[in-house]
Amino acid sequence: MFCCLRTVRRLCLDKILLHCILQSRTLSVADAINALRPFYFAVHPDFFGQHPKEREVNENSLKRLNGYLENLQKPGFRSFKPTQLTFYVREREPNSSNVQESFSASGFRAVSFTLHTRDLLSTVLDILNSCSLSTEHVQSLNGNCQPHKEAKSTVNRPIKWDKTYYSFTGFKDPEEELEQAQRVETTLLSWLEDNAASAVKKLKKSLPLRKELERLKIELSHELQLSDIRWQRSWGIAHRCSQLHSLGRLVQQRPEILENVKGRTVVFTDRSGMSAAGHIMLGTMDVHHHWTKIFERLPNYYKLQKRLLLLEDRISQLLGGIQVIYIEELQPLLTLEEYFETLNSFYNKLRDSRLPFHPRSLRGLQMILESDRYAPSLHELGHFMIPTICDPAALQWFIFAKAQEARENLKRKEEMMLTEKELINISTERFSLDRLYKEPSVSSAQMIDCCKRLLEESLPYLQGTHLCISHFYSVLQDGDLCIPWNWKN
Repeated sequence: MFCCLRTVRRLCLDKILLHCILQSRTLSVADAINALRPFYFAVHPDFFGQHPKEREVNENSLKRLNGYLENLQKPGFRSFKPTQLTFYVREREPNSSNVQESFSASGFRAVSFTLHTRDLLSTVLDILNSCSLSTEHVQSLNGNCQPHKEAKSTVNRPIKWDKTYYSFTGFKDPEEELEQAQRVETTLLSWLEDNAASAVKKLKKSLPLRKELERLKIELSHELQLSDIRWQRSWGIAHRCSQLHSLGRLVQQRPEILENVKGRTVVFTDRSGMSAAGHIMLGTMDVHHHWTKIFERLPNYYKLQKRLLLLEDRISQLLGGIQVIYIEELQPLLTLEEYFETLNSFYNKLRDSRLPFHPRSLRGLQMILESDRYAPSLHELGHFMIPTICDPAALQWFIFAKAQEARENLKRKEEMMLTEKELINISTERFSLDRLYKEPSVSSAQMIDCCKRLLEESLPYLQGTHLCISHFYSVLQDGDLCIPWNWKN
């Protein structure tokens, strides 16, 4: 018995010592934010304005990272779940060996890592190391917050608690918990069990604002005779209502400048102007003065748009009738002026090369122009992705070689879109969803696969929810449930 008491006493002293060590390694919230500045700079969504997929991934991952950090800061926080995150990093740097890394088509570095630590300092270090960012400033910061020299000398001392301590006290072994968490991957059912209730609570709280948003959207669309009102980014409902109220005030103050918007689509985004797709862009950070200028310039934008359409037709004639298109979901967000310059440069290059395409030989095919590619390729949806700097001779050979495959892909695309729409309707009815939708970066093939597998499950937690098919698990601030398209059973 005395031996057992001595063992417990020794283990308790070890626990006290470890607590002192962890206290010496604790960062304040302000210190953590300051230490993560290089990381925020490397992944901030505002730097990915022309790359919608990368921007969307980083936005979602930052939301989940902030939730993880908030939990670490809560007093008495004990339980945790490992969180896997993926970020696109702006600069290409040497990669650490324990991080999954790949490159997107736009050249950004994709970094995936799992957070599973219990204190801010370890979490900050994990994030910086995973993105191959320097940690020297964190180490010096950690040195400044150590209150005792005695603790400083033992920070690196490995602590291994005896298993009998956990059996005797009933406390959970953190090492065992971590090993189990790493072995067990998040499943859809377990995640819904833990998060569906909070999502429903947030959704109910947001319902009055959702009704207000729908009312404002209908009223403004009717008053201005707009085709649609959209948002480029996933802002919250309150933020969207605020933007519509701002537009409503401008309508009241300057109704004469809004006479030329009939039949157009208004998109709230990060900058003002007209998009390559012909939509009116209103920058959410701009004041009424900037919006007013955009509306006043609409007649000039419309003239430029006519020149752009003529330029697309000329390119089409030079390439055997292939249609030049712009796909918002897949291409960078370009202004009308930027897209016109891209088309004009490509047209001049084609005209000088005089490629021998037979007239109308490629009718029914489609192509998009991309400035960040170096070699032509064929998308799974059937359109050609052509670099603006592509060699004309290489372009001719590639189009001829892939023409039949492109036609087959376009046919499958039509069938796929019909299947996707049908499965969305069936899934919405089967699970009694209020809404089922996907993020733009989720392809039709991924959405179809996700819905088919959902329909094989019994998921009562989904009833009455807004379900978004994404790349990650998350609960949005207004109660939408986001699940990855490739969720695990």
